[in-house]
Amino acid sequence: MLLVIDIGNSNTVLGLYAGENLIKNWRVTTDKTRTVDEYAILIDRLFGFSELRFKEVDDVIISCVVPPLLNTFVALCQVYFDKKPYVVGPGIKTGMPILYDNPKEVGADRIVNAVAAYEKYRRSLIVVDFGTATTFDYISARGEYLGGAIAPGVAISAEALFERASKLPRVDLSRPPQVIAKNTVNSMQSGIFYGYVGLVDGIVARMKQEAGESALVVATGGLAPLISGDSKAIDEVEPMLTLEGLLIIYHRNKGGSKSFDH
Repeated sequence: MLLVIDIGNSNTVLGLYAGENLIKNWRVTTDKTRTVDEYAILIDRLFGFSELRFKEVDDVIISCVVPPLLNTFVALCQVYFDKKPYVVGPGIKTGMPILYDNPKEVGADRIVNAVAAYEKYRRSLIVVDFGTATTFDYISARGEYLGGAIAPGVAISAEALFERASKLPRVDLSRPPQVIAKNTVNSMQSGIFYGYVGLVDGIVARMKQEAGESALVVATGGLAPLISGDSKAIDEVEPMLTLEGLLIIYHRNKGGSKSFDH
């Protein structure tokens, strides 16, 4: 089986594939202070709940946007899985030209998402990922990564509001009953929720206008299902897009070098 690991700033997502089938996936909090052994214990417990064992893992591929944790997870794979993992980074075969001023600046997760979305839809695309940051990535009809936009994530923006406005309470990130709210909690939810719906729709509209074509808009990330319900721009929601992209990239590199370039 193949273990795929996406290490994000807020959460780390793990998936276990048997062939092309995702048989199990987990989401845990990313913690830069955890050691190799602590992460191994955590993953072992997750495996144990599903009656899985480390020895069933045949290979591992990792994407990481938290540099201090990359060595931690590489060491984990070598010590506990007895595997040198594939790492999405300089040298990787993605099958996608990266038309960025400096391709090495593009986050591994953004490339992985773009590869997965294009493999599935084979047309011009805008991928919106609701993570710690909200990212917008444009892929051409020829399968080229053209660039994109990065905005503060919903949670980051909400946290800034709570911290800087001392009289405002912390609120859940949820859809309010109405835009013109009648109390402080709903007013905050209205501003945060509809503010992000407007941000998504606005940036997507400008991207389409600039590109001169009607790209399909695919959303992923934890808040994608919530935002997509009111967004006029989002066409599809793909919760497992990053894991699927890691599987695709693994197959494109299987048997080759485990040190990569875009």
